[in-house]
Amino acid sequence: MEQRINVLEKGKKAMETLYGIGGYLRKSPLGEDLLDLVHFRISQINGCAFCLDMHSKDLRARGESEQRLYGLSAWRDTPYYTDRERAALAWAEAVNRCDVPDEVYLEAKKQFSEEELIDLTLGITAINTYNRINIAFRTVPGGYEVGQFA
Repeated sequence: MEQRINVLEKGKKAMETLYGIGGYLRKSPLGEDLLDLVHFRISQINGCAFCLDMHSKDLRARGESEQRLYGLSAWRDTPYYTDRERAALAWAEAVNRCDVPDEVYLEAKKQFSEEELIDLTLGITAINTYNRINIAFRTVPGGYEVGQFA
C-alpha cells in the first residue's frame, strides 16, 4: 500500500480539531480503556489498519489481554466482556450503522449516564472520522508508538 497524502504532516491544522475532541474524551468518566476498546471494534468494522495498529498497541500497553482483543469481533459470543462493555459495543455498532434500535438504547441507558452516552457517541463519531481519513489517504500502519498522539 502506498500512502496518498501524509495527513499527519500536510493536514496538521485540520487534524487539530479532532485532537481537541480526543483531549475532551480523555477526561470523560468513560475511561480510556473503554473508549479504546470501542475504537478498536469500530476500526475492525470499518477496516482501518492504522487505527487497529494504534488502538491495539495502546490497549496492550495498559494491560488489555490478547484474548479479549482477538475475541472482540465475536464479543456477543464470548464471556470476556463486562455488561458495561457489551452495552458500549452494541451502542457503537448501532451508531456506526446509523440505525440505533430502542432495545440497544435502553440497554445503554442502564449502563451509562446521559452525559456518558453523549461522550460515547462523540467517541464513535470521532473514530469514524479518523477511520475515513486514514483509509482515504492510505495512512500506513505499523509505525505508531504508544502514546504518540496523547
